[in-house]
Amino acid sequence: MVFLDVRDQYGITQAVISENDALVDFTSHIPIESTITLSGTVRKRNQETYNPNIDTGEVEVFIDTIEILGKRTKHLPFEINQTKEVREDLRLQYRYLDLRGDKLKNNLILRANVIQFLRSQMIKQGFLEVQTPILTSSSPEGARDYLVPSRLHAGKFYALPQAPQQFKQLLMVSGIDKYFQIAPCFRDEDAKADRAPGEFYQLDMEMSFASQEDVFSAIEPVIYHTFKTFSIKEISSYPFPRITYQDAMLHYGSDKPDLRNPLYIIDVTNFFSKCSFTPFHHKTVRAIKIEGQMSKGFHEKILSFATSIGMAGLGYLEVQEDLSYKGPIDKFIPDEMKKELLELANLKVNDTIFFIADNEQRANSFARTNSYRTWKTFKFN
Repeated sequence: MVFLDVRDQYGITQAVISENDALVDFTSHIPIESTITLSGTVRKRNQETYNPNIDTGEVEVFIDTIEILGKRTKHLPFEINQTKEVREDLRLQYRYLDLRGDKLKNNLILRANVIQFLRSQMIKQGFLEVQTPILTSSSPEGARDYLVPSRLHAGKFYALPQAPQQFKQLLMVSGIDKYFQIAPCFRDEDAKADRAPGEFYQLDMEMSFASQEDVFSAIEPVIYHTFKTFSIKEISSYPFPRITYQDAMLHYGSDKPDLRNPLYIIDVTNFFSKCSFTPFHHKTVRAIKIEGQMSKGFHEKILSFATSIGMAGLGYLEVQEDLSYKGPIDKFIPDEMKKELLELANLKVNDTIFFIADNEQRANSFARTNSYRTWKTFKFN
């Protein structure tokens, strides 16, 4: 008796052959990852071979005939669906093998499903899908263009679009009031933290005679329902929070803040201008409040990190049981102003507040970096 695991795009099915000695011998010598065609009878597995971990675990195919369409003749550079990591260059060299594994195959299926879902959401809102040209004239948008030489016009080149801006504008002027496409974008630039270099795709849309709120109300449900459908993470319901640029820079030190971070930056510049702590005078002073009691070791970690990124130091105060402060700069805060700081930062017993002083740009940058590092350290420790 010989068992085969036969794999296609949709999963694995067990096939079995017995009693026919010639066919058993032939089947037992088929190399792994060969391509075959077989016919037989689908039957229920017995209790011993039942496998609840796969979709076809209750059935098997009893083989009547089997034929090899493509026989593997060389040693595999790596095993398909093995848990151990395989070098990226090796996976790229043998991409046709890598794509046989579940990880990349499931990525392709997920991408197809997401694009189909995005398309249906936009069409439901009355947007017209228009495919804009790939070979176009140059329209500089911040990165270098990819150029394609013209065969008919010597010395002339087409440019690949960095984004379909000029075509969107043509559509709007011509009376197409709502347009979208899943647009390929080509940018000859280095990789960035939030974007791959070269070629990427984006949901591109345009609306004519639209206000900012019109655009938000069109795109927010698309974002929400897409992530709700395809992600297992908690998704914020729409309408999404609105934060002005000024508030984002003040409270998070970034115009694209990570709102998962519960620590936000507090402006205490005016407060310290009235205190006697001269290192904070004529500087922008930002503060970060952390709720709950922390160990001395935690303080040392944060202070060490602050100096490692170029800060001269990091002042802090801890709130005691009687709402007094403990910390190196407590003596510089007049008694009549200590309650004001409690209210300004909404401080409670056992809270700790860190202070950063520099010019405005560096203070915002240091505050953002320390806020993120503090959140990560406190969260995972």
